[in-house]
Amino acid sequence: MKKSLSTIAIALSAIVSTSALAANEVNVYSYRQPYLIEPMLKDFEKDTGIKVNVIFADKGLVDRVKREGELSPADVLLTVDISRLMEIVNEGLSQPIHSEVLEKNIPSQYRDAKDEWFALTMRARAIYTSKDRVGKLPADFTYYDLAKPELKGKVCVRSGKHPYNVSLIASMIANDGEAKAKAFLEGLKANLAQKPQGGDRDQVKAIKEGVCDYALGNSYYYGKMLTNDKQREWAESAYINFPNQKAKGTHVNVSGIAIAKYAPNKANAIKLAEYLSNDKSQHMYAELNHEYPVKAGVEPSDLVKGWGQFKSDTLPLNVVADNHKKALKLIDEVKFDIF
Repeated sequence: MKKSLSTIAIALSAIVSTSALAANEVNVYSYRQPYLIEPMLKDFEKDTGIKVNVIFADKGLVDRVKREGELSPADVLLTVDISRLMEIVNEGLSQPIHSEVLEKNIPSQYRDAKDEWFALTMRARAIYTSKDRVGKLPADFTYYDLAKPELKGKVCVRSGKHPYNVSLIASMIANDGEAKAKAFLEGLKANLAQKPQGGDRDQVKAIKEGVCDYALGNSYYYGKMLTNDKQREWAESAYINFPNQKAKGTHVNVSGIAIAKYAPNKANAIKLAEYLSNDKSQHMYAELNHEYPVKAGVEPSDLVKGWGQFKSDTLPLNVVADNHKKALKLIDEVKFDIF
């Protein structure tokens, strides 16, 4: 059950008021949902003896850290999407961490050039298709093909302003320019079967219900649906496809970590970051969350392997983040969410 940010913040404040500086603790502010990271955090506690105090919330954490300033108890900031990681950095809420372990475990494409953020997992921005009405897409199918006139009324997508979609558009701008990205948004909007709404899993549910034949969604949701008794039939009605295989490759985004600027337990924060990048944690991310490990040599889960290998876009994620504002501007210009 989700708890409000204020409720959890009060509870955490009571804890850290007496022990934030304790040598065996680390305080985590997390945008990631509890069930996605709690197993790794519990193992960290067991293996290191360092107690983890966590705030979980879906919004408001960055503003809270800003308000807390130098008195913030936050040591570690966990989030998803490169734009959210860069927001932390751009707001001056992080600090560089020079760790040989992190540099060894995380490829340079998936960490900040100044070491202020590090990716922990990867997820592909996939295209889902109806098994009955479309079938598996060919390798030369691209994101841009979703905007072709022949798909009018056949595509579902969540809000264009959701970070997952904003990052995709930002990658298009970086790779192909604003004009082509805007034309894609206009064509995609014209092809929508319904107003942008819900989350990624809702788009696959819409395929199952016959509302649309194509949908955009992150890859790990496919695993989440296949292992959920109530949602399995949604996933089983659709194929997962990795577009742009004959072009630049599928857009890949990340979840990641930053160390808070005024971290009172900096040494423990670094230990946690390093722990989440090691083989054990990376295997857990793969098996429990159906995400792609960021550490080279760690295999995806057998379920994820079954979806096949794919070529990912090698565009550095900081370049994607640099185009975030331009992407939002284009989404507003075409009034994407107004249907």
